[in-house]
Amino acid sequence: MSRERAAVMVEHQARGCADLGSPLYAFLLERVAEDVRAGGPCMEALAGYEDAPGPDAVALRLLGGVHALALTGRAPELAACYPSTGGVFDPERPDACWHAFRAAVASAMEWVRDWLTRPPQTNEVGRANLLIAGLLKATHAGPLPVRLFELGASAGLNLRADHFRYACEGFAWGPADSPVSLQDAWLGAPPAWLAEAAAGRPALTVVERRGCDLTPVDPLSPGGKLALRAYVWPDQTARAARLDGALRLAARVPAEVDAVGAADFLSGVRLEPGTLTVVWHSIMRQYVPAAEWARVEGELDRLAAAGTAEAAFAHVSFEPRRVGGRHRFRLAVRLGTGAETVLAEAPPHGLPARTLTS
Repeated sequence: MSRERAAVMVEHQARGCADLGSPLYAFLLERVAEDVRAGGPCMEALAGYEDAPGPDAVALRLLGGVHALALTGRAPELAACYPSTGGVFDPERPDACWHAFRAAVASAMEWVRDWLTRPPQTNEVGRANLLIAGLLKATHAGPLPVRLFELGASAGLNLRADHFRYACEGFAWGPADSPVSLQDAWLGAPPAWLAEAAAGRPALTVVERRGCDLTPVDPLSPGGKLALRAYVWPDQTARAARLDGALRLAARVPAEVDAVGAADFLSGVRLEPGTLTVVWHSIMRQYVPAAEWARVEGELDRLAAAGTAEAAFAHVSFEPRRVGGRHRFRLAVRLGTGAETVLAEAPPHGLPARTLTS
């Protein structure tokens, strides 16, 4: 039963990859599931993880470890099939890719098993598209210098989101020469509230950038860069290009990420006069145990209650919400003790966004 459960878990992730535009990973994971049922090397790699809960994302850990082999030159035949390493994946002739993948797992079992101990760290740069929109909305209501705090920050790349470029039909915001360019940020023209907020704040003054993560990644270290690149799906080269640009920005825009849980991190945050304190997060809530999230909400309420016009507070989130029996990924903003406003939604990787309110 455990072997079957592992295969079903892998197939579920295959469908997710297909839905999110990765035919390469959708195909490979279908074959991985077959290999698991047959007791092949993929089953050996996943041994002990058959009953892991969904949030552990074991299938993505396996994919990340194997991708790292291709990125480091340890699996040249697989690299020849991965666009991220200059290869070509031919969906009409996919067997060569599968054989190379399976061989890489079999020949580097210790490496792959080590990667299975690590939580996936995508630090998806595209999600900044929603976060920065929420931040502009918050600063439009109270134009103060910003202190930015991120929960589940991973490598802290999105703590530099004000240095990214955002563009779509009739709209552009952020440095024109930014190494991170989020094109087609919105379906059609942006919402009126965003255009108005962006026009009023051609640039943001961010005076503090701090985040937390249980297992933060150092974006300036070779190992950290490899981990971040390995978790970007190899046939999604636009995501990889955004990541590379964000890594270049990280080298020149400082930000701190503490190795601590979200609730403990927030307990040390206090509002400061003359600033807007913003807490934001994106697609991390499902990884936080319910008891700790209750503490997080208590800390957010504390900060909201302490807010004033001169020491303001805002909470910005891009998280999945149950809507009509399905999960939708939605941007919500709460200013001080005011009601939360749901403003937009987008695919999990953040592009393109669609407004829910004018």
